[in-house]
Order: sequence, then structure tokens, then C-alpha cells
Amino acid sequence: MAKCIEFSKEVQQGKANNKPIVALESTIISHGMPYPQNVEMAKKVEQIIRDNGAVPATIALMNGKIKIGLESDELRLLANSDNVAKVSRRDLAEIIAAKQIGATTVASTMICAELADIQFFVTGGIGGVHRGVEHTMDISADLEELGQTNVTVICAGAKSILDLPKTMEYLETKGVPVIGYQTDELPAFFTRESGIKLNSSAATPDAVARICKKKCDLDLSGGIVIANPVPKQYELAKSYIDVIIEDAVKEAEAQGIRGKDSTPFLLGKIVEKSDGKSLETNIKLVENNAVVGAKIAVAFTQM
Repeated sequence: MAKCIEFSKEVQQGKANNKPIVALESTIISHGMPYPQNVEMAKKVEQIIRDNGAVPATIALMNGKIKIGLESDELRLLANSDNVAKVSRRDLAEIIAAKQIGATTVASTMICAELADIQFFVTGGIGGVHRGVEHTMDISADLEELGQTNVTVICAGAKSILDLPKTMEYLETKGVPVIGYQTDELPAFFTRESGIKLNSSAATPDAVARICKKKCDLDLSGGIVIANPVPKQYELAKSYIDVIIEDAVKEAEAQGIRGKDSTPFLLGKIVEKSDGKSLETNIKLVENNAVVGAKIAVAFTQM
């Protein structure tokens, strides 16, 4: 395994000093936002994690290695390259073997984080059950990974382009705890509310960390979802964004776009149809997740 993993200098130093480390995915950089907003966002999120007492570890695949933490030139290469592969569990070995540049999804970031002994992972939103699943069987590998990989994912819920009730049912079937952070309702990425009540909530980073610690003590396999709503001042009105999402979904269906190409297409269309408002919200929710994720990681380490 040591042959496959390469730590950045910052992450190496953090591990040596037993500092809390927070993983970050890279698909949001390569496929989720345009350049240069993507690299600006990535650098700011990393700095937010540092400012809150933890070490950021953006994960990507380069030169036949799993990079745990990216140096500045590697981050810029990832953000400004046209041939970056979107890598999930099924692609991981292939992309490493071919020495291609690969950006990690939620699923593959969880795998790499667990291999690197990193328990906490900040992202925008998890994947889930796609709309029309009864015809397409399109279900994100993120859900399967959450059912088996021991990483806590801090996010703004599942992406609102998805079928959220079915996504929650899938997570329940897999035994994945979904804990609302200062909310008892599942956030829906661009909006704070989905109408779906959660069974569990936590009010503080310490409360979340205690749950994570007890899960470790019990040796329970699988991940945890910490659902952290976008700050109120940055959320988009549900009635506004729902219409835009419906239009984007119809365009994807008309063009036959599905599978791993679906999410980047839909998010791009939503940015276009919202005149960039959704991109601003996306950036702000990731920044907010970084604050909460770092505080949880710090609290856990102190335990």
C-alpha cells in the first residue's frame, strides 16, 4: 500500500504531530466548477480548515499514486486540465495503473481517506438515488461506499438534483446514520430544507465527535453522514431552484446523459440557468462544511 500512497509535506507533518486531518475530494475541483473559481475555492477551503485547527488533505490521483494532500502546482494542474478522469471505486485501480490524472468522487475519496487513516471528510453534497431510478437503476456509488467504509462525511446533504426520499431510504437500508448538524431536517444542498425529517441531530462539534468515538469503540463498519445546511444568507429559494433543476433534468433526459456524466452536466446547467447564483451557493456551503468538519475533527482528536 505504501507504494500507492504519497503524502504531501503538510499532511506528513500533521500525521507526525498527531494533528487532526480532514480529507477533501477533487471532483468538485475538476468537474464541479469552472477555472479559476475552482482553484480559488480549493485554496480557500484548505485555509479554512487550517484556520480551524486541522490539516487539509485534498485527494487526487497523479503519476500512479494516490496523492493525500496536493502541493500548489498539483492543485493548479488538476484545476486547469482537460483530461482529468472522474474516479469512483470501479475506476480506481485502472487510473492508478495507467498513471492518469484522476479526480476522486465522494466514494473514492472515502476509500483513499480510509487507506490513509483519515476519519473525516468534507465535501459539498453526497450522491444518491437519481430521479427516474425505476427506469435507469442509476444509484450513486457514494451510497454503497457509505455503507461499508469507515469515514465520516460532512456535507450539505445530498445534491438536490436527486430523489431525496429514495436516497434516505437507501441510506437507512445500509445502516448509515444521517445526523443533522443543528437541524432536524435533511438539507437539500442549495436549500436548507427538504421536508424530510431526520431521526438524529447534534448541536455541537463535541456532540458529533462523541458519536464518532462511540462508533469506533463499537467497531461498527460503514460511514456517517453529517448533514450541515448551507448558511441561511446563501441559500436559494426552494421554489426558485426546483424549477431550474426540473428543466436541467429534462435536458439531460432529452440528450441521453446518464451515469457519471449526469451530475457534472446537471450542475453546469443549473449554474447557467441560475446566472451563477447556484455556483456562489455551492462555494459557500463547501466553506461552511469545512468549518464544521475541521471543528469535529479537532474535537475527536482531543478525545
